[in-house]
Amino acid sequence: MTIQDPDFRESGLEFGPDFLIGSATAAYQVEGAAHEDGRGVSIWDTFSHTPGRTINGDTGEIADDHYHRLEADLDLMASMELQAYRFSISWPRIQPNGSGKVNAAGIDFYSRLVDGLLARGIAPIATLYHWDLPQALQDKGGWTNRDTAYRFAEYASIMGDALGDRVHTWTTLNEPWCTAFLGYGSGEHAPGVTNPLAALTSVHHLNLAHGLAITELRRAVGPKAKFSVTLNFSALRGGGHGEEEAMRRIDALSHRAFTGPMLLGAYPQDLLEDTASVTDWAFVQPGDLDQIKQPIDVLGVNYYTTSTVRMGAASAAKRNEDGTEVVIGSRYPGSTRVEFVTESGPFTDMGWNISPDGLEEVLVSLHQQFPDIPLMITENGAAFADVVVDGRVRDGKRVDYLHSHFVAAHRAMQRGVDLRGYLVWSLMDNFEGAFGYSKRCGIVHVDYLSLERTIKDSGHWLTELIRTRRIPGGVR
Repeated sequence: MTIQDPDFRESGLEFGPDFLIGSATAAYQVEGAAHEDGRGVSIWDTFSHTPGRTINGDTGEIADDHYHRLEADLDLMASMELQAYRFSISWPRIQPNGSGKVNAAGIDFYSRLVDGLLARGIAPIATLYHWDLPQALQDKGGWTNRDTAYRFAEYASIMGDALGDRVHTWTTLNEPWCTAFLGYGSGEHAPGVTNPLAALTSVHHLNLAHGLAITELRRAVGPKAKFSVTLNFSALRGGGHGEEEAMRRIDALSHRAFTGPMLLGAYPQDLLEDTASVTDWAFVQPGDLDQIKQPIDVLGVNYYTTSTVRMGAASAAKRNEDGTEVVIGSRYPGSTRVEFVTESGPFTDMGWNISPDGLEEVLVSLHQQFPDIPLMITENGAAFADVVVDGRVRDGKRVDYLHSHFVAAHRAMQRGVDLRGYLVWSLMDNFEGAFGYSKRCGIVHVDYLSLERTIKDSGHWLTELIRTRRIPGGVR
């Protein structure tokens, strides 16, 4: 079959037997058991319990109760025939204070999870950091404190020793852009800091943490496992006046601030120049860039949407009804004159436009920039308002979304991209950060009162794809 359909709706396209297809979650978003078996407090515990930070004041106290329902959830994954499962490890469940003493109960939980996956023929893909920093480290400055990178390396060593080569792929960080710029710049994510210097300092310390952790993992695990990092990418589009300059600036802050040091061993010169009014980057010490640039076996790609930008005036301060200024920091330090143009629809319930061509574009671009590094889609999915009717969740919009994006991935592979797998976000509806439980992204529905799981039509669609290795028909 040719792959010329402009709507990304071809059926029957084939994926080889070595192409991993599965799903993904994150610890704080699904586990619950926030105060059990020695787990310490994370920044997301603190943030979500702060009034006004999350919709409806939702927290991850119970989430999907995955911690207590581990065996049943493993059986659920097996029934869906998942080939791979990407999960994250809760750092405060391993080291309640972020350093020092190891919590044996935490190690045991993840050891049982990995062994359970292997027993069911599912490849474990472990992420060391999916945003839940131990609060004790945040109290010392969090990612603005250089020492946090060394504490992260200690934690990586602990997990490498504990789980060894039972893990198929080790991922150091998930979306460090979100950690740095949403956590320390705009304040939308934990820990809720609004400081441009803190955001850029965090960028470097996260990069350093990645390099130090890879070194420790390779020492502990040996050559059998694969090593990775997951970055989030948006397809950038021009939207008018100064669009080339706007795209360059956002690309530097969103993408090249991480791919530069991690994959090329240097920060982009234009990034340094763009942010010179904020910092002179003196926190980059001699030898750091050599430490950061460690060989990896695969680059994790998280993709959800496109961004259309242009240059405009500096953003005006937003004000409350009483005239006081709304304290919202910038996601893009040094580039506040960049304007984001409203995208055309259709949209997911997150308000993100649906653009499978953007996924193809991102994959091809990364392959062109880094031709020797294999790629894996570590997150892609969509939020829609799902309901259970007569025991079934007819989420045709999500089926259509996944159909078109798997076609986009296949097209990228036809263009020479070395793509190793595709992990759908998310396995289950869960705590979606500041959105709380208001957005459902899962291919499995979760009733938040009974915690009953129901596989959605999209989950059955994915199982058919895994079973046949061919893209099934979609739903218009």
